[in-house]
Amino acid sequence: MEKLINDFSFGLFFFQLGIVIILILLLKKYAWGPILSAIDNREEGIRKALEAAESARLEMENLKSDNEKLMQEAREERDQLLKEAREIKQNMIAEASTEAEEKANDMIAKAKAAIQAEKQTAMADIQAQMADLSIEIAEKMVKSELSNKDKQMQLVDNMLKEVELN
Repeated sequence: MEKLINDFSFGLFFFQLGIVIILILLLKKYAWGPILSAIDNREEGIRKALEAAESARLEMENLKSDNEKLMQEAREERDQLLKEAREIKQNMIAEASTEAEEKANDMIAKAKAAIQAEKQTAMADIQAQMADLSIEIAEKMVKSELSNKDKQMQLVDNMLKEVELN
C-alpha cells in the first residue's frame, strides 16, 4: 500500500476517473437505459395483465351473479309455467267432465224420451190389437148368437125395448 501512495500520479488518477465516468455515462445511455426501459415496460405489461386479470375476475363474478339471477328467473318462470299448465289441465279435465256429464244427461233424457215414445207406440199398438181382438171376439159371439133364429129374434126384441125406453 505504501508503494501505491509513493507512485501516485494525479494525471493518471484523473485520466482513469474520466474513463470510468465516460464508461458509466455510456453504460447508462446504451445499457442501463434500455435495460431499465425494458424492465419498466415488462413491469407495465405485468401491471396491465394483473389489472386485466382482476377486471376479468370481476367480470366473471358479475357474469356468475347474472347467470345465477337468470337461472333463478328461469326456474321461477318454469315453475310458473308448470303451475299454469297444471291449472289448465285441471280446467280441461273439469270442463271435459262437465261436458261429458252434460252429454250423458242429454243422452239419458233422449233415451227416456225415446223409451216413452216407444212405450206410447207399443201401447197404441196393443190397444189397436185389443180393439181388433175385441171386435173379432164380438163378431164371433154375434155370429154364434145370430146363427140361431130364436136368438136373433130375442136380440132384436131386447134392442127394441132398450130403444123404446130411452
